[in-house]
Formats: sequence, C-alpha cells, structure tokens
Amino acid sequence: MSQTLSCAVHSELIIKKSRFIGCVQPMSDRASAQAVVDELRRAHPGAAHVCWALLAGGQSAAVDDGEPGGTAGRPMLDVLRHQDLEGVLATVVRYFGGVKLGAGGLVRAYTDAVAQALLTAEKVRLQRMQVLRCSVPYALEGLVRREIEAAGAELLEVEHASLVDLSLRLPEAQAEAFKSRLNDAGQGRVGWIEVYA
Repeated sequence: MSQTLSCAVHSELIIKKSRFIGCVQPMSDRASAQAVVDELRRAHPGAAHVCWALLAGGQSAAVDDGEPGGTAGRPMLDVLRHQDLEGVLATVVRYFGGVKLGAGGLVRAYTDAVAQALLTAEKVRLQRMQVLRCSVPYALEGLVRREIEAAGAELLEVEHASLVDLSLRLPEAQAEAFKSRLNDAGQGRVGWIEVYA
C-alpha cells in the first residue's frame, strides 16, 4: 500500500564543491509543487539549478532545470517510486562548485540528496476515504455527532431543515461498520443519502 510523508524533511550534501540541498515533502498536485519550486528559486537566487520530481498520480513530473536531460528529475522520481510513495514532492537546489560531475555523478548526487532526506522522513500509509451523508431527526443529532467523534471521522457539513443532514468523511474500510453501528443506535430513524463523487 502506498505511503506519503507526514512533513517536510531536508538534507544537504557537498560533492566536489557543489552544494546539493534536498527536500522531500507531502504534495498533492502539480500547481502546489510549482509554487514551492518558485519559492525556492526566490529563496536561492544564486543557485545554478532547482530540480524537482513530483509523484502525485496523473500529475507527476520530473524536471531537470538545465541539468543534462535525465540526470536530475528522473532519478529523483525513481527514488520516490522505489519507496512506494504517493503525493510527494522532491526538490534539490544545486549551487555549482566549479567542478563538473559528469552524467553519472549528477545522477548519483541528485539520487543521494533525495535518498538522504527520505532516511529520516516519517512515512504515513495512505488510505481511501469515503464521504457519507445521513438525515436524522433533531433528537438524534447529538448521538450522530458522538458516533462521528468516536469513529475519528471528520464532520464536513451540517444542515438543519425539517431533519438534520450531516456529511462526514472516514476511511473507506470503516464505512460499512460505521453505518451499521449508527443504524442500530438510531433504531431505524437514520436515513442515508447517496453521495456522488
């Protein structure tokens, strides 16, 4: 099962006078990744390259940023794939030290910068989430809220009309047991509303 990271972790390597500042962090989409890369460029105006790799489903990317093709972004992406990660951005800022590393040296440097950061990164298992929506009489609202809290689910929305409609999100694996528990507790007065993704 795929994993993501709980927070950003950094590394730094000096190889033949070149400085490689690596970072791995959770990231869900390409637009957010691009914003992080743009911020790195502003924070490191003297850097020769800001290379990055994003593993986020259909929005994955591998960018060499002026390094010879295939020597930075792709090897960084391969490290993320090898660790079975998803929703992760790897960035490496390079300050050129005056000594050329060659294609093999660059691949090793960018791979090592990402791998070093991942050594201390806390990984979290990804799980599919499901949204449920139910409708209950006002007298059961407190019961439903307590069940949501007890299940560790996230209350998304509450609407008060002739009945109370509650929307919540919880891990897909827990959804059926939650519905069954709520049906029993509500003694047939819980109505489930179809949620379309």
